[in-house]
Amino acid sequence: MLTINGLTVRLGGRTILDRATAAVPPGGRVGLIGRNGAGKSTLMKAIIGEIEGDEGSVEMPRRTRLGYIAQEAPNGSATPLETVLAADVERLELLEKSENCEDPELLGDLYERLIAIDAYTAPARASRILIGLGFDEEMQEQPLDSFSGGWKMRVALGSLLFSQPDVLLLDEPSNHLDLEATLWLENFLKSYPATLLVISHERDLLNNVVDHILHLQGGKLTLYPGAYDSFERQRAERATQLAAAKSAQDAQMARLQDYVARNSARASTARQAQSRAKMLEKMQPITALIEDPSLSFGFPDPAELKPPLITLDLAAVGYTQDKPILQRLNLRIDPDDRIALLGRNGNGKTTLARLLAAQLPPMEGEIFTSRQMKVGYFTQYQVEELSSDDTPLEHMTRTMKGQTPGAVRAQLGRFGFSGARATQMVGKLSGGERARLALALITYEAPHILILDEPTNHLDVDAREALVQALNDYSGAVILISHDRHMVELTADRLVLVDDGTARDYDGSMEDYIDFVLGRNQPKGDGAAGGAAKPSKKERKAAAQAKEQAWEQAKQVKAQITSAEKDLARLTAECAALDAALIDPAAATGRLSGKSAAELAKLRAQLAARLETAEAAWLELGEQLETLT
Repeated sequence: MLTINGLTVRLGGRTILDRATAAVPPGGRVGLIGRNGAGKSTLMKAIIGEIEGDEGSVEMPRRTRLGYIAQEAPNGSATPLETVLAADVERLELLEKSENCEDPELLGDLYERLIAIDAYTAPARASRILIGLGFDEEMQEQPLDSFSGGWKMRVALGSLLFSQPDVLLLDEPSNHLDLEATLWLENFLKSYPATLLVISHERDLLNNVVDHILHLQGGKLTLYPGAYDSFERQRAERATQLAAAKSAQDAQMARLQDYVARNSARASTARQAQSRAKMLEKMQPITALIEDPSLSFGFPDPAELKPPLITLDLAAVGYTQDKPILQRLNLRIDPDDRIALLGRNGNGKTTLARLLAAQLPPMEGEIFTSRQMKVGYFTQYQVEELSSDDTPLEHMTRTMKGQTPGAVRAQLGRFGFSGARATQMVGKLSGGERARLALALITYEAPHILILDEPTNHLDVDAREALVQALNDYSGAVILISHDRHMVELTADRLVLVDDGTARDYDGSMEDYIDFVLGRNQPKGDGAAGGAAKPSKKERKAAAQAKEQAWEQAKQVKAQITSAEKDLARLTAECAALDAALIDPAAATGRLSGKSAAELAKLRAQLAARLETAEAAWLELGEQLETLT
């Protein structure tokens, strides 16, 4: 069992952990969560002994093997496969001893131990882990120094998983992974045989892998049984209970304070007043669960443009002449599109995003864009390039050069940087706050299309939910690259698969794609099509034409739905005005002014019938859209 006993950690004069206490059960799968800056990584460093607590202790059985990824990625000329195999130190030592051992009895013991730890299947196991993390056989044999930092961190993760420690500690393991590798990791962790403690903001991972949630807030730890959704329910119940208890305590304190104020000066009641004053001093104030009011995203709605916003006609794009990354691109993007780009890292999702954002020109074919269209393009590089010595206000003032101070602060306020937060140094902001600032900077012109490349990497669970809500409220088009499938499922209504050197609409749902990636529910047979006959050119052309027709019909129905929703909103508002007039006819205004109660009631009945008809038409349009998409 891993036990945290009254652990207090102070860094830079600030208390990060305040007598934190928790017990992780043996073999438990625990998700460590908390707001950005709460101290989750500090706690992990205290567990591995990298940080020494000011008070308290971390205890575990002797000889417990801890596994934790170092901050520095591996380097050198060794290959990913060699690096992962090297993580099993015992295996390497036994193999070396067996090669030099001349004592038959000792050699037998060495072979017995090698068999016990599956030493001879290690290369195959290491290769499977690397394949799951996105390394094909060719990549596994290349030197580490040929890879980017993100891929090197994947090797570090693979080494840790291969070593199978008694307590596996993971700090945001999916940050350097694409959706496909994240799905593989989740599947791997489900069957991990020892104790797991993982910091993650991936709602799906926390629901599918862990059986306890360890919540860090205000320096304190609270262990909840169950997965993340269960934790959310328990936290909501606890918040309600705390609010009720705080209200009751506030009332009791007010009564005691009133009694002390009224009776302290009277000799007959002074002793009782003094007793109640002592009671007040001993009362520990109940603190309600704190919600951060600055946790907000607000994307300004763009001016209306006629569709399409962007059309790709047999376009090709890449970085080196005559070596395109993607070819045969035929895509149309309309103002109401919500698109998620799927596909492994390296397949070209970011390259396609840069083409759509006009950061790369087409090598072949054509790209047609609306002249007035504005694009907001978010990448992690923008977060990393923010000046640490400047404030959000200074960053935004430079970006919105010529705008009034009020307009600058209003844009910052949309993203939670109000008051003193606008003048805090960027270097002191959390990763999530810097991501919010970057989003504020790219959206000040009210773009017609938002292209977001992994926007959730530094956001905690609550911030991700706020971003989902903001994207759903935003009236422009959205193109999303994300390994957070919870966000994809809630914001995207169109999936585009970037694979095999091109990009095409993916006909299935997100669940279908997950099954495809994990190899579930796949048809049996030879070849990618499971033995099915390859469609002829004529059949493919007919299927493409049918799909195009369905797409056009869907666009028309979407426009009708938008119009129907506006009618519903108008009729609902009129009903509300009539209801108010019926309650108080004298207060009626506009065309309702001066009408009798009977006249108002007649109008209300007519309006109710119109509203019912409008709702029926809206529902019918929704059913039509479902059959077309």
